[in-house]
Amino acid sequence: MMVPPMQPTLSDERLLLRPMETGDREALFAVASDREIWAMHPAHDRWQAPVFAKFFEEGLASNGALTGIDRATGRIIGSSRYDIRVCQTGEVEIGWTYLGRDYWGGMWNRSIKRLMLAEAFKAGFHTVIFLVGESNMRSRRAMEKIGGKLTERRQRWEMAGIPTDHLIYAITCDDFAAGPLAAP
Repeated sequence: MMVPPMQPTLSDERLLLRPMETGDREALFAVASDREIWAMHPAHDRWQAPVFAKFFEEGLASNGALTGIDRATGRIIGSSRYDIRVCQTGEVEIGWTYLGRDYWGGMWNRSIKRLMLAEAFKAGFHTVIFLVGESNMRSRRAMEKIGGKLTERRQRWEMAGIPTDHLIYAITCDDFAAGPLAAP
């Protein structure tokens, strides 16, 4: 049985994640139009308006996309998404995450992942998976920092017109409770 994607509203002291809305397009593109965000990503062309438009529409249609907002400034800083397309029973994917460069450095990504993981486990999933482009070392390091464990599973997606291998990392409910993102 497939569980539909989720679009909760989540927050902590610095971050608000809320369901993505059509009206977020311009602000999210302002973030995503920075080529450097996509430099190591397999979809290195997402900074281009037509490519981003398709990515944004897919996010809206997924019923799992969340817009990230800096609570102190009210500024839209990026997006993330729940997905179930390549999941096994009891799993949900968290991915498709990007942040403006002003928000790189770990704290913001950790907040996004902590909030989304906690919600996924609260919703009854036992494992959260993350698909990371094999050559995307920035994202692979970030996964390891938050306790993601590399699995033997792989997924191939077409990115920027090229079939691209993705590694699958996983965090179980128990790993989360004992890991670096566990609540203090």
